[in-house]
Amino acid sequence: MKRGYAVELQGLEKRFGPVRVLKDLSLEIRSGELVALLGPSGCGKTTTLFLIAGLYRPTAGRILFDGRPVDHLHPRERDIGMVFQSYALYPHMTLFENIAFPLRLKRITEAEVRTRVTRVAELLGIGNLLSRRPTEVSGGQQQRAALARALIKEPGLLLLDEPLSNLDARIRIQARSEIRRLQLELGITTVLVTHDQGEALAMADRVAVMRDGELQQYGSPEELYSRPANVFVASFVGDPPINLYRGRFVAAGFEGEVRLPIPGSLPAGEGYLGIRPEAVEVVAEGEGLPAQILLQEPLGREVLLTPGLEGGGQLKCLLPGGRLPTGDRVWIRLNPQGLHFFDREGRRRDASLAPGA
Repeated sequence: MKRGYAVELQGLEKRFGPVRVLKDLSLEIRSGELVALLGPSGCGKTTTLFLIAGLYRPTAGRILFDGRPVDHLHPRERDIGMVFQSYALYPHMTLFENIAFPLRLKRITEAEVRTRVTRVAELLGIGNLLSRRPTEVSGGQQQRAALARALIKEPGLLLLDEPLSNLDARIRIQARSEIRRLQLELGITTVLVTHDQGEALAMADRVAVMRDGELQQYGSPEELYSRPANVFVASFVGDPPINLYRGRFVAAGFEGEVRLPIPGSLPAGEGYLGIRPEAVEVVAEGEGLPAQILLQEPLGREVLLTPGLEGGGQLKCLLPGGRLPTGDRVWIRLNPQGLHFFDREGRRRDASLAPGA
């Protein structure tokens, strides 16, 4: 497999009539990197993928592969492989014929076609299924066949448009591991579109979080989780979701939907407080804030508790181990490492900022 392209998006904009669906998007993707475009429906992530593929033309901005503009090139001239949500396999063809199709369009010899199809099919674990038609194999096997058809061209760039959304939960987890293993092994530059934040965080080197056609944050999964740029990223990334409250920071802590003492210096004024569930600890009696367990949701090795605070409001916390009886009184304490502060516009603020900043 050849070296994957380095991709650069410069000030991309896309309009459909008066509707502006993509706004001044600039992004760089390193050679051999897997980047996920993450966001809710309508955020512009699939539009971005189609622009890279050449299925759409940008209203403004440029797309570069290894420093060369490709905006003027037809999709077949861009040296890309693409896997769609529906897999788009030809139902009347066997898996062998589906995978071989791009090679036969290039009039490659039949001996070379057979060698390359066999190699990529074995790599994806479907070598024993090549004589079957798509309706005769499972959804996961169809997904692998579609991926094999994209890879057999040995493209400089692989584009994945929600390729796992039609699979059940267990197969989806297995498939995302296989795709990531394959991508790392081949070193192919890959762009993945998904609305599933768990999928993006598990597979990608970096994630571009999008909303309403605009880039909200671009960074590693660890950066998005530990230093979200704004309230939207904080609430969209993380499972279980972050506890998020609007109110006012004061000398004693935070006052709003909940009243919480917070250690250390705080940025005074209105804003948002974010608390990751794992940052809420259940401690010994009298060592924290009194609360009552309103709800508990077993998650396997952990339990997601919803304690109601005696001062009003509630928050969710993760408790390792077994359950506590609903209705019991507990004491909770906040771990400062899991707290996030945002200004009144929802942008990240550090606790070290001067009061009123």
